[in-house]
Amino acid sequence: MDVFLANEQDLGVDEARLSSLARHVLVTEEIDDSAELSILCVSADHIRELNMRFAGNDYATDVLAFPMGEEDEGALILGDVILCPRLAEENATQIGHSLDQELETLLVHGTLHLLGYDHDAKEDRSRMDNRLLEVLRSFGDSET
Repeated sequence: MDVFLANEQDLGVDEARLSSLARHVLVTEEIDDSAELSILCVSADHIRELNMRFAGNDYATDVLAFPMGEEDEGALILGDVILCPRLAEENATQIGHSLDQELETLLVHGTLHLLGYDHDAKEDRSRMDNRLLEVLRSFGDSET
């Protein structure tokens, strides 16, 4: 599995941990080893532009997921998870946990979207939220 991460904003993020977590999500979801996933950390202005351009929402958000699900030269290109660490930091402060914890939650959330999970209906939200918690717990367990 290939996970590509680019940090294009000024807030420090634990790139190695986020990449490891993304791989963990793909392994736990039994995604083919040829899969590729891109993670991009951007500014609030950048994510606002993306949100407006692709979703018609004129506001910054903490995470966006752009699924591709295409084969390219034998590799399954899952898509892109776009994170905004600055907004994640604001969320973390309001919730009362660390920036790292918030970024990890957002990364799993976005990756699950790429894998077909959704939260439009109540039962879908429950399924996605439960899976997100399971993945985060198992990632913590795999490190001990």
